[in-house]
Amino acid sequence: MGDLRKPFLLLAMLAIVLAIGVELGSGLLLGGADAGAALADSAGALDVEIDDVSGVSEPSGRGTGYLALIDAVAVWSTGLFCLGLLLPERVQGRVQGVASLIFSIILIIVGLVALVVAFVELSIMVSLFLAVPFGTLAYLALWGFFPVGEAAVLLGLVLLLKLVWAAMLVLAQPRFLQNKGLVLLILTTLLCTVVLEFLHNLVPVILVSIVDDVAALVFAIIAIIWGLVLLIGSIPAIVKAIRVTASLPAR
Repeated sequence: MGDLRKPFLLLAMLAIVLAIGVELGSGLLLGGADAGAALADSAGALDVEIDDVSGVSEPSGRGTGYLALIDAVAVWSTGLFCLGLLLPERVQGRVQGVASLIFSIILIIVGLVALVVAFVELSIMVSLFLAVPFGTLAYLALWGFFPVGEAAVLLGLVLLLKLVWAAMLVLAQPRFLQNKGLVLLILTTLLCTVVLEFLHNLVPVILVSIVDDVAALVFAIIAIIWGLVLLIGSIPAIVKAIRVTASLPAR
């Protein structure tokens, strides 16, 4: 840590915190716009007449918000680097193992709950969409008009912040590139962001909510995997800390 460039590390922490903040706030920033006219047009295409389309709004989706599950690992990893600026290496080693164990357990539990929620919602989506015509109309009213343009703007901002985060880490300490786990984490979160935006533009707008939910499922699984990696990685640190503590002379 001696040749660590602290300002760049702090900027990296700020960038990834802003990125996860945008992701967590995506539910409030996306959706909510009136989709009544679009629903009426879709109903006409299905030869179904509906009288009242008021109160129909665009959904916010889950994919962008679920990216935060993966980026929580990025925030945690960067936070551990920042922790080295405050604590001596010996103390940091003891704290890091236990803290990582607790964080990984929380991440796995949250990831599992998020996975179940996304799976149930996806099952409902597909069931309604295939139940032509009235089930399809119900699907359209709830999920049929995803705000692709707004989501693209948010994902573009998130991607930019993640690129800044990665660049600041390298500028802070080029040897971070030798950390295979960190490099894999950077590639994982960047790839997931790009893939989500690609999926949003891959299918017709009425199907975007479905592929967005599929992406959310995958993100939850990836987050659980990272949680397991952190859990396994924390064990040697805890064992080492216990051994060091046990070897200290008793007072």
